[in-house]
Amino acid sequence: MTLPPIAIIGFAHSPNVVGTHGTTNGVEMLIPCFDKLYAELGIGRTDIEFWCSGSSDYLAGRAFSFISAIDSIGAMPPINESHVEMDGAWALYEAWVKIATGEVDLALAYGFGKASAGNTDQTLALQTDPYTVAPLHPDARSLAALQARAGIDAGTWTEADMAAIGARTSGGSVDDLLASDYVANPLRRHDIAPYTDAAAAVVIASERKARELVANPAFVTGWDHRIDTPNFGARDLTVSPSTKLAGDTAFGDRSRAVDVAEIHAPYSHQEIIVRNALDLPDSVRINPSGGALAGNSLFSVGLQRIGYAAHEILTGNAGTAVAHATSGPLLQQNMVVTLSDQNNAGGGN
Repeated sequence: MTLPPIAIIGFAHSPNVVGTHGTTNGVEMLIPCFDKLYAELGIGRTDIEFWCSGSSDYLAGRAFSFISAIDSIGAMPPINESHVEMDGAWALYEAWVKIATGEVDLALAYGFGKASAGNTDQTLALQTDPYTVAPLHPDARSLAALQARAGIDAGTWTEADMAAIGARTSGGSVDDLLASDYVANPLRRHDIAPYTDAAAAVVIASERKARELVANPAFVTGWDHRIDTPNFGARDLTVSPSTKLAGDTAFGDRSRAVDVAEIHAPYSHQEIIVRNALDLPDSVRINPSGGALAGNSLFSVGLQRIGYAAHEILTGNAGTAVAHATSGPLLQQNMVVTLSDQNNAGGGN
């Protein structure tokens, strides 16, 4: 399906920190992000025609937590607003669809979460099957360790492969990382992204509006998201069919090489799974931002991956980029977005 050209034109996020003193409503983290975007794009709050947020009531510890976040926007004059109980990447997808309908020209999507407010591993256990898995309260890193072990036993990757990804993020040597203790065998500290508090915001616009506001819009050439079964025993944990399907749809004919990829992988081995599913060659720069391993800011980390991929194009450091976001246990749901510095009128699946 051919869609009108739509581009990402702005990105901001608060620091990914292990703990903040702010509330769980995200206001303290969001206001600086919005102010930065207003200043960079030369727009005001009332220029935004549609807002969409991504957050979690479970993480915030109360119902309708996203309502409090609207204090960072201001409800008067009235705003056109929506929300998804997902990572902000899915909020951006809704904003993209809103522009594609022709209803608006300029939209802003944001995501936020304060993981330090509770026991995040226990909270994430609520994503699992409520009858057979959740009552066991499995922590997220233990589930990831089962996935990592499956890949090692299958010969799909090695602990050294995982350490090489950790070394790229931490700057240490592979040998030193492999000499460190296990946290959840076969995962070591460098294999596990630390939970962090943060918010992120991305501005997306129609072609006309995008060209008015920035010199190098990051045009969306493809976008798709797919879901695998939540039943761990019903799927091969060493591969990601949903990522492959979403990637094949988003890439289309792959007529242009990919310069950079931002992959949402909270564990080192998951980057390998996603990279294989997307069939990315060695020439692609992967996670120049540091990726999720530098900070797993729940409900904004996927949006950050899209924002960073777009930033590479906006700043002229790349001509093409791909971004990946995931949600659910062990890469259950996956989104793939392809971007280009050129208006590819035939793209946009």
